[in-house]
Amino acid sequence: MATEIYSWGGAEEVTGSKHFLETPSACLEIDCGIFQGRRQEASERNRSFPFDARSLDACVLTHGHLDHCGNLPTLLRLGFEGPIYSTPATRDIARLVLLDSAHIQASDAEYAKKLSSKKRRKQGFVAEPLYDQEDVDRTMERFRPIRYQERTAIAPGIHLTLYDAGHILGSAMALLEIKEGGKIRRVVFGGDMGRRNLPILRDPQMPPSPDVFVSESTYGDRLHEEILEARDQLGEVVRQTSERGGKLIIPAFAVGRTQELIFMLHLLSDENAIPEIPIFVDSPMAVKATSIFLDHPECFDKEVLDAFVLHNENPFGFERLTLVRDAEESKKLNSLHGPAIIISSSGMAEGGRVLHHLMNTIEDPRNTILVVGFMAANTLGRRLVERHEKVRIFGEEFHLRARVKILNAFSAHADYEELRSFFSGYRRDSLGEIFLVHGEENAQKSLARMLREEEGFRKVTTVRYGERYRL
Repeated sequence: MATEIYSWGGAEEVTGSKHFLETPSACLEIDCGIFQGRRQEASERNRSFPFDARSLDACVLTHGHLDHCGNLPTLLRLGFEGPIYSTPATRDIARLVLLDSAHIQASDAEYAKKLSSKKRRKQGFVAEPLYDQEDVDRTMERFRPIRYQERTAIAPGIHLTLYDAGHILGSAMALLEIKEGGKIRRVVFGGDMGRRNLPILRDPQMPPSPDVFVSESTYGDRLHEEILEARDQLGEVVRQTSERGGKLIIPAFAVGRTQELIFMLHLLSDENAIPEIPIFVDSPMAVKATSIFLDHPECFDKEVLDAFVLHNENPFGFERLTLVRDAEESKKLNSLHGPAIIISSSGMAEGGRVLHHLMNTIEDPRNTILVVGFMAANTLGRRLVERHEKVRIFGEEFHLRARVKILNAFSAHADYEELRSFFSGYRRDSLGEIFLVHGEENAQKSLARMLREEEGFRKVTTVRYGERYRL
């Protein structure tokens, strides 16, 4: 049997990453994300897998975003008995993300039980959660954390080394060294690739030249604005919204994006570059995630270490910021008068407290909805980006009258120029093949063409869902 890679998620799409490396002696899964999209389709794809979980020797988790770690408990429920490898920070983030997911599923299930069968089918709600807190606890017992650049044997004939991906706290590229006869074959699964000069985190590292690189392609057809301009652009949006007397609603991932926003608002506040309006982080998960950030300074870049950590100052805490913890505090924000900033999850506006804030602000043209990350197809976030005239929230129809502003400079994913720059550091005769995952069709076609025609990589392949590729 030859060594093969294949994907049962995150192939030809930007959600639900599930990639596999199968050798004659072992089978590994890299990431086990939850599929996000239309509720009915998501339920069907998340509850059963088109592969045998019992056949896996181990799982490698590149980072703790829901679309990469969110269905690990189901993997165990379906028979997986092996270890899960990640960085220590990713382990801590994954636990938080999974517990939050279990809580949201339980809430959705309770809501679904109150609906009629007809409404439940129409809205796509399912009355049974995928997993609960006990399932998450069992999943966390399987984690085996390893530090960056710590070479570890994880399966027969396979060693793993993790390199900093610079995407979110603890994110990693996974270098897998496979012993075949007397030779070593190197395969890198890049997870989600970060960007240079992102606030808080170190820049992406470059693993030793592999034979095969499995790369994301989320922004394979787009250029981001300069990260260094993001702070100024954020300040401008805050000032404009405040002058209109409106509220600024920011759907943001609780892990990574929220901390970046807090950090930048902290700097803008210190510089007196934004009006003195209240700032709220309304996400219990984001509050806990911020504590996890403080527990892992090994992931911080030199700027944060020098400016804050070495002086025992908190980069994520300042006078105007309120961290909202309980539901009653959150409800009070709906009756708040005057300008304010509310950062709330989820990042794609598919669940969580941000939906309530959108319901209360979306029809007022004084308000602004600020989009600071990628919005997958068929999510409310994508419909906001596309500026649909009407959108549904909790089954109720609303007119989109609030302004929608998109700041791609905040993206934690590398754009095509950043991916080009990364791969240009590898010799064309040593990196034998690049496989593209985690991207929509146009992005993948654009990136593949650029890598072939402009960068000279002969073999660039877009991974198809469920299709096997011999290495």
